[in-house]
Amino acid sequence: MIIEHVLLPVAPDRGAEFEAAFAAARPLIEATPGFRSLSLSRCVEAPGTYLLLVEWDRLEDHTEGFRGSARYARWSELLHHFYDPFPTVRHFEPVSQPEASPAVAASSPDTK
Repeated sequence: MIIEHVLLPVAPDRGAEFEAAFAAARPLIEATPGFRSLSLSRCVEAPGTYLLLVEWDRLEDHTEGFRGSARYARWSELLHHFYDPFPTVRHFEPVSQPEASPAVAASSPDTK
């Protein structure tokens, strides 16, 4: 699995417009073979900064599959004009996964 990490700089007064455009663009990336999941978050301290995390099966699913597709051309039309400066995309491989929370065993109160 590969995690794509991008900080998206958007003018704070264009946040609602960006979020609407992103909602329209989301199905384009989701239709790409090798796509796993996506999350978009807005920074609390800097509301004009968004964090995009996309999970892919393989790096090439993003760099060749999505970026080489007509869907990416449409994605660019919908979103790239919001960014100043243009963001840097980084790809990560997990080295440690979150541990599952241990099940809480139901027990009756201690009556000592």
